[in-house]
Amino acid sequence: MADKSRMATKRKDRNEKDAAEVTKDKKEVKNEGEKAVDNGEASSAEATATDGAVANGQNGDQVEPMEVPPFELIAGDRIDPFIFKFQFKNVEYSSGRNKTFLFYLVDKGNTDDGLLRGYLEDEHAGTHAEEAFFTQCLLHNQPELKYTVTWYVSSSPCSNCASKIAEVLKTRKNVKLSIYAARLFEWEDEEIQAGLKVLHAAGCKLRVMKPLDYSYTWDTFVENDDQPLNLWEDCKENYEYYHGKLAEILE
Repeated sequence: MADKSRMATKRKDRNEKDAAEVTKDKKEVKNEGEKAVDNGEASSAEATATDGAVANGQNGDQVEPMEVPPFELIAGDRIDPFIFKFQFKNVEYSSGRNKTFLFYLVDKGNTDDGLLRGYLEDEHAGTHAEEAFFTQCLLHNQPELKYTVTWYVSSSPCSNCASKIAEVLKTRKNVKLSIYAARLFEWEDEEIQAGLKVLHAAGCKLRVMKPLDYSYTWDTFVENDDQPLNLWEDCKENYEYYHGKLAEILE
């Protein structure tokens, strides 16, 4: 009960702090945009749109606006440091963190190929990043190889993803998966807990990210410009809290 009371109080404080951080960031972006307008400059996106209108129009004729493309899963090599610090922050309150970020390492046991490394992110608008990993990054499974896969995710899998991952691991016996999660997604929900247990029973190693894991992912997956990561004040304390909760779920 003391833990819940402590975390509830801290949740409110973090809510206000995170909201202030996001507001500050939005104001900075807005101010930069206003300065660009005042200086007669335009953003690259605006310039592209303008160039497209001129190219497709005749002598300034009105051109139909371009349709916004549908959401697609984003894949890449490194992410922005601000996004990393916000999305991977191991707070209990997770408002605004409505995406899943997944860093992955794949060792095929073949030194010639080396490690396969990258990241995926989603907006829960379609295929989740966890499922997409197996359909995009590890689509072609070679039975003769042994795959050692490591994920660092912003939050643990939902129950649906947990079930799908478990099925993959049961089918592909040559794939060993370890998942390190910054936060536990809705861990109080019984369905979520059941999904984590199924995943654990399928042979997946589930862990909570330690402070050292944050430093590693910062160096490996973030555009950090060789700047060191300054961890937030209660990172270790929050890790211990989530570590204890995960142990209770999987016992």
